Formats: sequence, structure tokens, C-alpha cells
Amino acid sequence: MKIAIIGSGGVGGFYGFKLQEAGHDVTFVARGAHLKAMLETGLHIERDSGELSSIKVKVTDDIKSLEQPDLIIIAVKLWDLESIAQELKAIAGPNTAVLSLQNGVIKDLVLRRVFGEEAVIGGVGYVATTIGRPGVIRQTGALQRVTLGEYDGKRRERTETLVKSFADTGIDALLSDDIQRVLWEKYVFLVGLSSMTCLTHLTIGPIRESEGSRGVLRSVIAEGVQVGRAHGVKLPEDYADQCMKLVDNLPYTMTSSMFHDLEKGNRIELPWLGGGVVSLAKDVNVAVPVNTLIANALSPYVNGRG
Repeated sequence: MKIAIIGSGGVGGFYGFKLQEAGHDVTFVARGAHLKAMLETGLHIERDSGELSSIKVKVTDDIKSLEQPDLIIIAVKLWDLESIAQELKAIAGPNTAVLSLQNGVIKDLVLRRVFGEEAVIGGVGYVATTIGRPGVIRQTGALQRVTLGEYDGKRRERTETLVKSFADTGIDALLSDDIQRVLWEKYVFLVGLSSMTCLTHLTIGPIRESEGSRGVLRSVIAEGVQVGRAHGVKLPEDYADQCMKLVDNLPYTMTSSMFHDLEKGNRIELPWLGGGVVSLAKDVNVAVPVNTLIANALSPYVNGRG
């Protein structure tokens, strides 16, 4: 399978590395110092133990130079998605599949509008990775999982091939017949984590220990569950309580990628995460006062601090 990885940071770099390891023809799109290092020394995954895995890669900064791929995997920041999707239309063929491993659920609404319903594969990645230094993906912990599925619930060769490829490299890979539910399960949890860590500037430990902030966290998640259910997603009514059990098992020092961007003064993905719940709620006339308040409070940070 000929695969283009659009965005070769922690997520795109990691899963693209694994697909090349599985024998696929992978081309990475990167930029800056990361691109330069990948051209010179390849791509590397560095684990907590210090173990380093390395591969030589094909990499470019020019999307238009890519030959028509069988699969496009998108892992750029969400604010770049619309413009990137329009650019990718120029290299996509009638049978090119598109998979986003970005956060949230709005991403696939954009992609299905641009590429058509059948082109888009739903996917959720679970891995703690960042660019440790140019050319090196730093992996924290042992978690490496991906769940894929077709939006119509059917089994297709393309998704079965991807799941097998990931599994062959040691990733816990699953094929779901209800990928929309899987996406929303992660989404509402992530909205709670990102919104509260950014609002309080704290890790999850103190947030869950305080009765007040714990209650706000649960409300953020519960509103997201209500919105998902109103959109026809088969989330359990008690899913917010299930999420709070997961919260209690998170490392005390865990934050969120949006928190890291906020702390660095970078743009944040608020409009697609907590702000996304607010916009999706309007479509189904569901009140989300807690998410609305937090999205409004964090809105000055959306474009970063320059």
C-alpha cells in the first residue's frame, strides 16, 4: 500500500514508522529541523528505556510532489486541517482512502465533506509521543493502540489490511463496527482533560482530588455525552461516571497536549475540542453551560500569545 503521512510529529511519525516497518511504501511530509534531520539520518523512536529504533525514510515538505497514494494519514494540528484537506485533493485519486489520527470528531466531518463519505476511514490512536528532538519521536510508556473502522460499519479490505499491519508491529490494533462511538468515547474524555488542565493550569491529580474541580470535570464530560447521544451516538447514559473511573487511574502528573501548547504560548485546539462540543450542541439544541463557560474563558488563548 502506498501511504502518505501528512504531519510527521509524535502521532504521524510514530504510526507512519510502524506502517513502513510493516512493509508499506510510506512517504512522510514534514518541515523545518524535523524534515532536515529525517532527510539526513532517518526517523527514530526513542523509548523510556533508552532503546532506539531507526529507519531510513522518504520525506518531503511538498504535498504536491506526492504520487497518488492509496492512503493518506493526516496528523497535523486541527487548525491546519481545512487548508491541508483542500491541498490534498490535488493528489487524491478516486480510490484514495483518508484517515485522520487527530483529536476529536469534527476532523472527520471536515474530511467527509471534502473527500466524500466513502473515502474516509474513522480512526483513534492511543500513544504518548512527542518530537523529542529533530528526527526523533519520543515515546512515553508502553501504551500503543489504534482502533479503525468504516463509518458504515462494513468490513473492507483497506481497514483489515491496516489493522493487520499495525498488529504485526506490536501495536494493539482493533477493527470496530461502530467507529463513531469509539471516536466520541475518546472525544468527551479528552475534552474534560484538556479543558480542565488548561483552565486550572494543573495536572489531573489535584483536579480530581478537589471536590469542586472534580465536579466541574464530570460536568464537562457529561455535557459532551449528552451532545453525542443527541447526535445519535450510542454512548451509555452513565459514560461520564465511567470516565471518572478512568480519571482516577491516570498518572497524577498527566496533563494534555492542549495544556502543553497553552504553556508554550502556542495556538490551542480549543475550537475543535471544548469549543467543538459547544458548536455541536447548537446543532441538536442541547444546553452545555459548563463547556460554554470554559470555552469562553480560554478563548483569549486560541491564537497563542505570539
